[in-house]
Amino acid sequence: MTEPAGMKPQRRACYYGDYLMLDRVLSAQAPESARMGRMAHDEMLFIITHQAYELWFKQVLHEMDRIQSDFSETPLDDRSLSRAAKGLERIRDILKFVIGQLDILETMTPLDFLEFRDILFPASGFQSTQFRLIEIRLGLKRETRIALDEKPYESRLQGADRDAVMLAESQASLFNQLEAWLSRTPFLTQGDFRFRDAYRKAVVAMLEADLAYLEGPGAAADSREADARALEKALTRFQAIFEPDSAPGAWRMTPQAVEGALFITLYRDEPALQTPFRVLSALMDIDEAMTLWRYRHALMVQRMIGVKLGTGGSSGHDYLAATAKAHRIFGDLFQLSTYLIPRSALPTLPQETARRMGLVYASEGARP
Repeated sequence: MTEPAGMKPQRRACYYGDYLMLDRVLSAQAPESARMGRMAHDEMLFIITHQAYELWFKQVLHEMDRIQSDFSETPLDDRSLSRAAKGLERIRDILKFVIGQLDILETMTPLDFLEFRDILFPASGFQSTQFRLIEIRLGLKRETRIALDEKPYESRLQGADRDAVMLAESQASLFNQLEAWLSRTPFLTQGDFRFRDAYRKAVVAMLEADLAYLEGPGAAADSREADARALEKALTRFQAIFEPDSAPGAWRMTPQAVEGALFITLYRDEPALQTPFRVLSALMDIDEAMTLWRYRHALMVQRMIGVKLGTGGSSGHDYLAATAKAHRIFGDLFQLSTYLIPRSALPTLPQETARRMGLVYASEGARP
């Protein structure tokens, strides 16, 4: 029997266990060692910890669905941007939390792990499709991945899992969307003011002053040459923001996007740029958390199996440690710190630009 038109459906009583489907969740642990007749006590901890990882990864992907939907808007609405910043901060906190779960997993000793390790072959965390989707959707490029046994990473996935990651690779990543959004940064040009010219002059002067100092008597002789090379490299990379042909490959993002990110970072205190800066800061936090996750995982593997091969056939610690450095995504945002100067030395914004970047009601004056 259908409800009369206009009437709301009756709300049924909600029971905790039914709502959370605990009968399914709590029966989803089936230790392989028990099936083989020699139950290893710590295999339950191993299963539950990894299931918890996958649940949190599902939440990360759920957050990314909305964040990427918001970033697909052109122009990006202020409310959508604020919501995206909140979503990115939630992802950051989830990743920090799952790193902490390694502390619980490490209450299992290497001898405890050996009780059931052999029955895991060839399964491994390398086959976590959700983690691969997080990497891809954030913006990790295939060509920057460290190959395992000289085979593409998807070769270790099966059927629908392989199809899912290949589909994700064919779609725009958050990195792509961020780059497009930063390239549209307003306020960079206003009347006679051109941010790139004013700031370029200030930073070049700062870097050249540092180089001049290294050539003087006050600099440490043993590190002078290395420091000078580092500063010259920094100067070249900075010039590449404005003259891309001068240093191809210095930045992953386009010069327009780097300039936009630099402007947001420098003038972050302006009301109009506070939420954009939250977005950039959260992305760096996420990249840092992903790096820390990989490094902590590498240390745990070394602690558990030493130099043995991982259950998925990888070289264990060495492979995981290498990915911590190579699989960075938002490295361009970290590089910006090289080109920051004190607030007191920032080029003064035109009055009209400063007004537009302020709060509207403040610029309109007090109201009764």
